[in-house]
Amino acid sequence: MSAPLPILHRDDDLVAVDKPAGLAVHRGWAPERDVAMTRVRDALGHHVFPVHRLDRATSGVLVLALHKEAARVLGQAFAAGAVHKTYLALVRGIPPEEGLIDHALPPGEDRAQARVPAQTAFVRREVFGRYALVEVRPLTGRLHQIRRHMKHIACPLIGDVNYGKGEHNRLFRERYHLHRLFLHATSIELPHPADGATLIIQSPLPVDLAEVLARLRAGR
Repeated sequence: MSAPLPILHRDDDLVAVDKPAGLAVHRGWAPERDVAMTRVRDALGHHVFPVHRLDRATSGVLVLALHKEAARVLGQAFAAGAVHKTYLALVRGIPPEEGLIDHALPPGEDRAQARVPAQTAFVRREVFGRYALVEVRPLTGRLHQIRRHMKHIACPLIGDVNYGKGEHNRLFRERYHLHRLFLHATSIELPHPADGATLIIQSPLPVDLAEVLARLRAGR
């Protein structure tokens, strides 16, 4: 039996869990049976409803509704841009201290699809030689938006096998034993579906990512 996911918040309307990298949210996005929704459902003994996307390769805060009405209200909040998500990413290259990437993207994996508006705000937090730690806030919700946008400004994410640089990914695998994408959903701020009050849910940086940063800061 798969291990239950750490619960970051739970009430009568929603639950937020700490999703590990490598685990898909639901079976519509993956062929395997072991997905985040199934683990949460089994742990709670209660059906859950997805309300937003968190890529398989990304770790961090994942919110699920506990009933259809909460799912409807949260879905409307996401569609209206009333939900704010924050990520930490390690990139190759040194981006500006802060910026807004306004670059249209295909809505899905088919690059031949007509592009749609996409915006990502970022703040540079630390610099380690050729690499930088960046706090990222997607203002729209396109597939692989953060990864595509950071590549667009020549700062691809470390560990990104689709949009990144193989030589840097190999260096981090060999030197830092990092075998995943360095992208973590650190927090989500949303209006609660019951009363609209602001709810902020946070996720600590996973041990493997924190160890990479500790070694970079120490110059090792």
